[in-house]
Amino acid sequence: MNNKTLENIKKNLGIEDFNAIQNESMKFSQEFKNLILLAPTGSGKTLGYLLPILDKINPDIPGVQALIMVPSRELALQIEKVFKSIGSKFQINCCYGGHSFQIEQKNLSQPPQVLVGTPGRIASHIEEDTFDYSTIEYLVFDEFDKALEFGFLKDMDFIVSYLRSVSFKMLTSATDLKEYPDFLNLSDAKILNHLGAQIPKPLTVYQTEVKSKEKLTQLLKLIYHLKAERMIIFCNHRAAVDRIGSYLKENGLNHQMFHGGMDQIDRERSLVKFRNDTSMILITTDLAARGLDIPLIQHVIHYQLPPKEDAFIHRNGRTARMHEKGNSYMLLADDDELPEYVNTYPRHFEIPQDAPKPKPTEWETVYVSAGKKNKINKIDLVGLFIKKGGLDKNEIGLIEVKDFISFIAVKKSKAAEIVKKLNKERVKKLKVKVDIAQ
Repeated sequence: MNNKTLENIKKNLGIEDFNAIQNESMKFSQEFKNLILLAPTGSGKTLGYLLPILDKINPDIPGVQALIMVPSRELALQIEKVFKSIGSKFQINCCYGGHSFQIEQKNLSQPPQVLVGTPGRIASHIEEDTFDYSTIEYLVFDEFDKALEFGFLKDMDFIVSYLRSVSFKMLTSATDLKEYPDFLNLSDAKILNHLGAQIPKPLTVYQTEVKSKEKLTQLLKLIYHLKAERMIIFCNHRAAVDRIGSYLKENGLNHQMFHGGMDQIDRERSLVKFRNDTSMILITTDLAARGLDIPLIQHVIHYQLPPKEDAFIHRNGRTARMHEKGNSYMLLADDDELPEYVNTYPRHFEIPQDAPKPKPTEWETVYVSAGKKNKINKIDLVGLFIKKGGLDKNEIGLIEVKDFISFIAVKKSKAAEIVKKLNKERVKKLKVKVDIAQ
């Protein structure tokens, strides 16, 4: 890519320059056919492979030229969002389990240059022959270590066996696997190792001891002390997420939960509300430690410490990202021991007992029963909420348009009124339902 194109990408993404990972990836992708990028969460590795792909795609060749395989739907959607933010003329589509196969098949009838998806769903499309995969030349395995953990090895092997035109492969991982499956054929790969300092320098790690019976109470007091600034509370099990969620609800604290036992639509709604400031607290398992499009986090709280160091690193990687500062708190009950992997000496921290309850957020999430597949975009929704709803621009927050539904953050003081005004109104001749997103 020429300098003008790269400068436009920086401008569209709102960054001053590419980091070392991204610059190295662009350089070595021109010299090597296979790259392995080892980098921690939050290091900018998504651009590390998107930039080389953009450089390689031939605009004169129809069909899918690049395939990006990811371990989760959330990561697929995040990559799609970043790719579109770049402002490229190329198209991208997502395929993942839980999404309508028929809609994906229809989208692939006019194939994009870039296809991103989970291995299981991509394998299904290849089995059903829904698109021409013979044109794929560039292959990316993002968060390959996580894909192995999720059991996608056979699906990835199956997919690779059908791709006969691949000329460039790139694999990313947040852990050094040492050995890679034979089907990847990476024996001659150039390894770019940026794992180095696993705990970000701007991150401060705190340790606090609490009595087992008072752990929930002390968690609440810690949240009060932190003024409910944007935070993620990590647990080892779904039951703990549900237990904390119930306790915070009893105490009137707005929060969202996220774990693998929830339906995808509920998980998606939780992330929307967390991103748009309806809720500043996300309670989750390690499912949210990596690969999610989540805004800058001020605090990470380990309600339960993970059994493995990798998970601890990835959790902490949710804060202090891209040179921002952040804090990590370890809540140790009297029967807990500090794991050996915590090799950075944490600061001792006493939870203040008299912090007042934080003020609620100013935002509420409203949903509209129409989305991208109904030819509805953000501009349409802004027009609806301002012209027919009577809102000012500063009373509208983050807008997210999904396939058949959209979410709009509005000032909480206006939410009930806007629902009453706009429910059953028309957008582009389509009558829509408007209500508070529960």
